[in-house]
Amino acid sequence: MSGNHPYRRAGTVIVAGTVVWFIGISPVSRVYITPDDRERLRMLQAGQRGWITGQHIAAAGTVAVPVGFAAFSRAIPAANPSSRTAKKWAYAAAAALLTGAPLFVSSLARRASDIEGFAYRRGSSAPFLAYSGLHVIALAALGGSLLSLPAKRWVGVTAAAAAPIYGAILAARKDIPPLFFYLVEGTVGAYLMAWEEPEEHKLKAL
Repeated sequence: MSGNHPYRRAGTVIVAGTVVWFIGISPVSRVYITPDDRERLRMLQAGQRGWITGQHIAAAGTVAVPVGFAAFSRAIPAANPSSRTAKKWAYAAAAALLTGAPLFVSSLARRASDIEGFAYRRGSSAPFLAYSGLHVIALAALGGSLLSLPAKRWVGVTAAAAAPIYGAILAARKDIPPLFFYLVEGTVGAYLMAWEEPEEHKLKAL
């Protein structure tokens, strides 16, 4: 992969992390939509090996996605006021994701080590709520960054519009499936992989 395409490299990491995350949450996936606690426990015990392995895989994806966005923020040149604004927003998004990642990794570790506790929804939800709130902040900042760059407008609008929608769901239900966040972030990553970067952005990497 060419060193002249820092956005492409960042996008590749984001997409790879998103795919890994989805692979990790796939084993026993019906448990997330099963309301009966006893049935949840039965499902988890039946697929215990896959469930535990999946939590570790999901943890790797949880860490990789923020790393990709940190690479994106570093790749933005501070060539003009608009680019500098975009860079600040991108750093804010990366910081929020990097702060939130350990919170979700700790939740995944608890899910793997205490299957019964997860089935019966025991334990504090504070780490997950903080992780989700930080994702909302990150999407808003990411939207601001993309809208400040010469990118297609739809990709910035997608990230920016998702933030208040997801924030409202989180506030109303005190819960939100994390896959919603990763769908948007993976879409941004895919866009970065295909984006023909302005020449000044390519020259920054030389």
